[in-house]
Amino acid sequence: MGKSIQQSSGFSSVGLTKVWHRLTHKTTERSALGAVPPPIIVLLAIISVQIGAAFAKGLFQTIGSSGTVFLRVSFGALIFLLVWRPRVRGYTRSDYLLIVLFGLSIAVMNAAFYAAIARIPLGIAVTLEFVGPLTVSVFASRKRRDFVWAALAAVGVVLLAPIGHSTLDPLGMGLALLAGACWGAYILLNVRVGRTFVGGTGLALSMAVAALVLLPIGIWSGGAALLNPKILLLGIGVAILSTVIPFTLELEALRRLPARVFGVLMSLEPAMATLVGFVVLREVVSVRALMALTLIMLASGGVSFFSKNDKEM
Repeated sequence: MGKSIQQSSGFSSVGLTKVWHRLTHKTTERSALGAVPPPIIVLLAIISVQIGAAFAKGLFQTIGSSGTVFLRVSFGALIFLLVWRPRVRGYTRSDYLLIVLFGLSIAVMNAAFYAAIARIPLGIAVTLEFVGPLTVSVFASRKRRDFVWAALAAVGVVLLAPIGHSTLDPLGMGLALLAGACWGAYILLNVRVGRTFVGGTGLALSMAVAALVLLPIGIWSGGAALLNPKILLLGIGVAILSTVIPFTLELEALRRLPARVFGVLMSLEPAMATLVGFVVLREVVSVRALMALTLIMLASGGVSFFSKNDKEM
């Protein structure tokens, strides 16, 4: 997933602490990350997510974007299942429906995003994807000020539109926006999952559903290459970089940072994605695209800063 826990999780502050202890098997020991400033931890989480996406893109020629996302989500699901060991039976029909819907949102969000970065630069895809959670935040707030941020984001999207001298793939842009829409659905569903299930139980079960949903297209895309030990090892690496490491780092940062500051820092993700795309993948974006990226980052950071500030007042 590689999505911000603050933006997408339904965990309470107590739940976050329990998750942290469960993942690190610590109850009283001080975290080894305690000496690292929280903003640096957030930046490390962002870098890990984007490097994971860049490495994933390197697998596309061998197993395709669908095969790659299947490996990432499958290994991520396996890790969460081993950590939480959730029970499968004993839930209500509405609980199972919630798990299925959450799993579908995870599957489509990741599949669409990976298909997008196969067609457009990583930084552009991440920027467009941010439109989803930004829209959720604006409509949840309903403050006039937040519609100004929405207008900024809309201008950014228009600047990225494949008109004039733009060379961006329209399908890639559409897939990135679809990933953003699913991210918005993911946020809304995760709030309900966090209230219905204990700790990370709901997330673990939903990740398993997502892996099953992606199984057919993963096998169709990757074929026998999915059984190659080298490919499997790279898939594990992508899952660790894109899911496990950022999840752990963001939990640690949330223990020590105000939610408002955390949300603003996470708004730097499109810029970091653009930088990683340039350094690792040699992807160059136009000045017009950089202007669009800046506008959407400002919109996302503005919504995060003022919405959290309102809650603290």
